[in-house]
Amino acid sequence: MSKLVRRLVGAMLLAVAVYGGLVLWRGVGSVARSFQTYAWETFAYACALAFSNYLLRFLKWEYYLAILGIRGIPKGESLLTFLSGFVLTVTPGKVGEVFKSLILFQTRGVPIARTAPIVVAERVTDLIGVITIIALGSVSFPGGLVWASAGATLVVSLLLFVSWRRLSHGLLAVLPRLPGTLGRVGARIAPKVDEALEGLRELTTPGRLVWPTLLSIVAWALEGIALWVILRGFGAPPPLTLTAFFYATATLAGALVPVPGGLGVTEKILEEQLARIGGVESATATASMLLVRFATLWFAVAVGFAALGLLRARHPSLATAGDGDASPRPVRGDADAPTGGDATSATPRATKGAIESE
Repeated sequence: MSKLVRRLVGAMLLAVAVYGGLVLWRGVGSVARSFQTYAWETFAYACALAFSNYLLRFLKWEYYLAILGIRGIPKGESLLTFLSGFVLTVTPGKVGEVFKSLILFQTRGVPIARTAPIVVAERVTDLIGVITIIALGSVSFPGGLVWASAGATLVVSLLLFVSWRRLSHGLLAVLPRLPGTLGRVGARIAPKVDEALEGLRELTTPGRLVWPTLLSIVAWALEGIALWVILRGFGAPPPLTLTAFFYATATLAGALVPVPGGLGVTEKILEEQLARIGGVESATATASMLLVRFATLWFAVAVGFAALGLLRARHPSLATAGDGDASPRPVRGDADAPTGGDATSATPRATKGAIESE
């Protein structure tokens, strides 16, 4: 776990540098004056909205566990397992949330290879949800129907690519044929993408996409509302649909760039949108950006560590989880569901290394 702590400290230091630089850019005095008039109870409301986001996404986790036939895990423990994944939410694209699959293996003996595709399915439905919010929010802009149509087209294209095997095979077959370096890179990644899609299709058939996608739309809209609530605390809220659009576009941009937690990218895009498009005073835009990042990103990390601490109290072997010393416990109840497959192919030590190499 020492590498986990070192990476988190590194991300925190990066955050301090980014936030400090933005505050200096806007002017320390101006940002400080914005905080003097801020209604701090709205920050608590924003944290509550962010936590509601986590609970809705937990319903997705439970839904996918049920699809895979993994039962017998107490709901409270399953919630703590899900939340523990937020410890690594500052990894690029949140891929480190596969950590919860390691936790589930350590505590209940569920093979990591069995539950790791859930993390990918979560990211797919989150992406669809965020793009949907962007499409809906863009309607309020002049010419917004064009952007809304583009967003809808992107969502449909993504769904077709994931669910239609012939289409994805055909598109992936083109990658190795690209000229030069692109072809060599394509030849390496195409088989891996195809393998990942095969494991994903069980969770992302059209019928199984509807409920998780609806949950994702509502969950991420709640964090957009959290930003709006924070802006209300400063007395300067743009329209709610516009605020949700700002938050969703900044979140998507941060997820696509391979930096921890989108640090620097999400913050700057969000701040600029608030100031230039939303008409929010520059210092207030910076202050609002800082608060919403603490209420979402860093609050999630804190919740993850709290959940992990509670799990360790219940399962003392987790104190050495990731060092290969803890033995998995079999799930009680539906004993066949989590067993079989690649149970021996994904050991705690191997998965730890995979997480830390991200």
